[in-house]
Amino acid sequence: MSDFTSNPPTLRQLELFLSLASSEGIATAGARLGMTPSATSHALRALETILGTPIVDRSGTHLSLTHTGELILPHVRDVFSSLHLVQTTAAASAGLKTGKVRIGSFGPSSSLKLLPPLLEKFNARYPGIDVYVTEKPDAEIEQDLHEKRIEIGVVTLPKAQFDTHPLAVDEFIAVLPENHPLAKNESVSLQDLAKYPLVLTHAGSQDLITRLFERSEIKPRVTHELSQLLSILEFVSRGQGVSIIASLAAPSKYDGVVYRSLTPRASRRIGLACLNEQRLSPAAQALWQQAKKLQVKKTP
Repeated sequence: MSDFTSNPPTLRQLELFLSLASSEGIATAGARLGMTPSATSHALRALETILGTPIVDRSGTHLSLTHTGELILPHVRDVFSSLHLVQTTAAASAGLKTGKVRIGSFGPSSSLKLLPPLLEKFNARYPGIDVYVTEKPDAEIEQDLHEKRIEIGVVTLPKAQFDTHPLAVDEFIAVLPENHPLAKNESVSLQDLAKYPLVLTHAGSQDLITRLFERSEIKPRVTHELSQLLSILEFVSRGQGVSIIASLAAPSKYDGVVYRSLTPRASRRIGLACLNEQRLSPAAQALWQQAKKLQVKKTP
């Protein structure tokens, strides 16, 4: 029988439950919160005792929630969302002199080029508001938005499930060794790129680049798949192949490589996303409105 009334779940136990909902294993869920396997198991058992029912299905090969776990998941998310609103609403009563905003960023394009100028203006206007930025792949940013771990995410658009605001149109460019035969051209065709080994990004724009070749019915010769932008640039500079990256992610100069435009041209749209623009905390709403004042950036 549940002991819920006299002994309600702790916030730490509920935080673990949220982590369990998006993890591949119990120990992994706890590790994301800095918990040891022993502490994780103890907290989970205690939570299930309080609730009076299992919330994790331990019979399968992969971690999954029980039916009860799935039913309570949205309510647990609401608990943390409400707690955050309590904090930020109180801060709003002080004229936004203090507060906190959690933002997710999907990679170099947003973290290096889009967020810094936005946050610089925001911090100048609201110096007492703390902004925390977490960098993760695009899919994980979406997940964190759904789980209300962050209020705003910088994502690739479109994202029909969220309220969004465009920030930039980002062109894809070819990356070549500076002495490459194609480097003498102002632009490079996908057909010509496909003749050489391709260093493919294993990060957020991989699917977009793959579809770009597929639409042109071209099959590239992928020889490397790398997740770090600097690794890609270094491989290309040493003649290991050619690559395609997003323009906003590219440093203005990297020794040994040159950038060239693509034909046909291809781009992606980048913007802010949130679950509900009307239900943002006061601090997050202020940042959202600050972003709306910026002109959408278009790369050449």
